[in-house]
Amino acid sequence: MSNDTIKHIESQPDYEGKQDFTITVYAEDRVGLLNRISIIFSKRKINIDSLNTSPSEIAGIHRFTILINESHEVVRKLARQIEKQVEVLKVYFNTDSEVIWQELALYKVSTEEITEKVTVERLLRQYGATAVVIRKDYTVFSVTGHKEETDALVKALEPYELIEFVRSARVAIIKDSAGFHEKLKEFEADEPGEERIENEFLDKGDKIFTM
Repeated sequence: MSNDTIKHIESQPDYEGKQDFTITVYAEDRVGLLNRISIIFSKRKINIDSLNTSPSEIAGIHRFTILINESHEVVRKLARQIEKQVEVLKVYFNTDSEVIWQELALYKVSTEEITEKVTVERLLRQYGATAVVIRKDYTVFSVTGHKEETDALVKALEPYELIEFVRSARVAIIKDSAGFHEKLKEFEADEPGEERIENEFLDKGDKIFTM
């Protein structure tokens, strides 16, 4: 990476002011849950900067990754509200320094510009871009990184006929975590249940889900 490449700087903890928080929700895959979670944010007039849903390491359990910029106290209250949803098993919230996160960005540029100007090729190498599609009229590149890095490449490509740009939602893994799967196994080993009831893990609170 050259000295010209922008580097991501993690935000410092600020329990009074606003900062980026990654909210991780483990929940059963049920129709309508995403809408109900979104309503919790909209009622409080809190903007969601990015939202990603995907299967988790546990069969039948989905993982929601939500990025917002708010104070610690507001995020704490949001997490408690989300956990009240019947399908939700557990909610975690972390600052940028507590997670490993990435975003995927795609860039569509003129193939003629790319092939004729060596400067553009150097820029793409500098930012670790990979060719996804190459056609006569355009080429699509992908870059994985932080928002500052993907935004910087947008500005660098603007003079070279940048046709289109899109960035994905954040995906993140909590640094100091043994994994949600391990927590469930520990609970089942300590207190095996005769029959599963809806949301049986929530009322176990700190005993099960402390990471």
